[in-house]
Amino acid sequence: MEMKQGKHFSITDPKNVNTVIYQINKTEKEFLKDSPKYTLQRLDYMEELREDLKKKTFFVDNPSKDEDQLIILSFAKDKVVVNMGLLEGLKIKISKKPIPVKFDSIYSEEEKELKDFQYTPNLKRPICIIDPETTEEIKPTLYFDEKTNEVKGKCKLKPYKSYFAFEIRDNKDD
Repeated sequence: MEMKQGKHFSITDPKNVNTVIYQINKTEKEFLKDSPKYTLQRLDYMEELREDLKKKTFFVDNPSKDEDQLIILSFAKDKVVVNMGLLEGLKIKISKKPIPVKFDSIYSEEEKELKDFQYTPNLKRPICIIDPETTEEIKPTLYFDEKTNEVKGKCKLKPYKSYFAFEIRDNKDD
């Protein structure tokens, strides 16, 4: 069994709910010019089944000395509940009012298995796309566009299927 270093905490998911948690890291000032202001690190977890419930223990491998900001995404059948959290020392504080978000499918009339979705990764504002059924991230395939002289990316998304996308930014960001 692999041993994890750092902090850990547990949550319990009811039946038909799957929670994933990301640690929000602020980039140090000396690296801001060439990096995004924030990066996301998906937390590893161990899962234990207890009748209809799933107890998940999440691990923060590199906790900060003060506090760690967390985004908690709980996926159900046709919605996701977004919560914010703070890990301070050995305590975790979770926002009292989560934000339920309903999502729709991207519409496509074409009868093909995969649809290319234009995704240009902006190195200043990373975007995370998640398949709500599996809670796995959809990673872009990067390529160089010679016409625009830019590195771009494409995500292969299935037609008639829902996806959840989010980004972390300050209110003052555009």
